[in-house]
Amino acid sequence: MNKRNFLKSLGVLGVAGAFPGVFMGACDVNGSAPACDRIWTWLGVNNDWSDQELDAHMHMLHDQGVHGVFIGGDNERFFLAAAKWGIEAHLWNWTMNRRDAEIMEHHPEWYAINRLGESCFDKPQYVDYYRWLCPSRPEVLDFLVKEVRAKAPQPYIKGWHLDYIRYCDVILPRALWEKYNIVQNEELPPYDYCYCDTCREKFGKSDGRDPLEIEDPAHDEAWLQFRYDSITHVVNTLAEVVHEYGKPISAAVFPTPTIARKLVRQSWDQWRLDMVFPMLYQGFYNESIEWIGDCVAENVAAVENRMEVYAGLYLPDLTAPSDLANAQKRACHNGARGISLFGGLTEAHWNALKKVEKK
Repeated sequence: MNKRNFLKSLGVLGVAGAFPGVFMGACDVNGSAPACDRIWTWLGVNNDWSDQELDAHMHMLHDQGVHGVFIGGDNERFFLAAAKWGIEAHLWNWTMNRRDAEIMEHHPEWYAINRLGESCFDKPQYVDYYRWLCPSRPEVLDFLVKEVRAKAPQPYIKGWHLDYIRYCDVILPRALWEKYNIVQNEELPPYDYCYCDTCREKFGKSDGRDPLEIEDPAHDEAWLQFRYDSITHVVNTLAEVVHEYGKPISAAVFPTPTIARKLVRQSWDQWRLDMVFPMLYQGFYNESIEWIGDCVAENVAAVENRMEVYAGLYLPDLTAPSDLANAQKRACHNGARGISLFGGLTEAHWNALKKVEKK
């Protein structure tokens, strides 16, 4: 599951603690994979930090081996502080999940509508901040393109990172069902998006049917593909714009293309990205650490060298330092370019990773 989908409900408010230096040993898949030597993380903008505090934080990230950081806001001060210490800083953009005051006040019609006819503008599912735009609406795409064109040209922004680039979860990861007192063995109407007039009209023109009249929408290949394609069109359009400025684009996505299609309509192996960051949060799926390596192998095979694959690791589910070292090793041995970390990395974690380095 994407790292921020339920952070508030899980009690995780940001990238906590330090990220001590990490060396990702060379990884050799069929003798051709590049070194698995990069670590990325996410950083929210804290305007209360003084210049000295910000510089010290970036210095710490540099000394601890962080290659790149996704910064949550167009704050030049943060980007320049990262650049000073040789850290690659990309803009972290919440894409389809938007609670912007301007959009909510002036464009409530942009929000996705479920199979019951309810808009997440005023009836969000799961958590209050789940306010999803409809990817099929041309005006939504126009808004997102203008947003990229307004910010991507800035010389201090070195890349663009898409987050929440999907539909609302039609099915939650298994470990979250009890938390929300829900059973989702099948797709349920309140969580199935989008059935707005634009989606119904567009699908009707291409298929001849009204989605609301489909007897079994959860298994209707044409209707499923329409929604995969709607998100893919948004991503590939934004990728083209970002690439106009000679900058890379990446996305945080669900664990594998198979899981992503089923849970959130993400067909991310079809996206024209430079890097992809699947969130391999094994605890959300009641899986073992071995599952992380299996996912990486599936992802590397799926993208066929068209983009770099990273392994997103959720540190609250890797509390034992040896678990993190094991996850890192399995990711690298299966072809990851590096890892991304969310949570707090302790000195004990770092010591465990140093032991992996020496093997």
